[in-house]
Amino acid sequence: MAEGFLKSFDSELEVFSAGVDPAEKVNSIAITVMREAGIDISYNKPENVDKYLSGSFDYVITVCDNARETCPVFSGKVNERIHIGFEDPYKFEGTDDAKIRFYRKIRDEIRTAFSEFYNTYLIGK
Repeated sequence: MAEGFLKSFDSELEVFSAGVDPAEKVNSIAITVMREAGIDISYNKPENVDKYLSGSFDYVITVCDNARETCPVFSGKVNERIHIGFEDPYKFEGTDDAKIRFYRKIRDEIRTAFSEFYNTYLIGK
């Protein structure tokens, strides 16, 4: 979801999203709640962070608390490493309606936090 929001703020940004234990496909609830926000992430494909470890990045941002603790060390050039933490909505247990509400809550938190990140770190660079 963070990748989707960053790309929606500025189509010129190069944004990559990866996880330490990626799913086979993007979660359907995430697709639904992002579509509600006007962003289509249905074409995205989960990737393993190992693919990017030797790359060069302005920012490496971890978003889930378990990723912060288990994210491997990047051997490439990383200007700044930042943690912007959220509860992992995938781990939420409850009814389908409760899951949608929780995903919306996390989506809105991600939008706010990454808007602040974009406005603080990326505007004018």
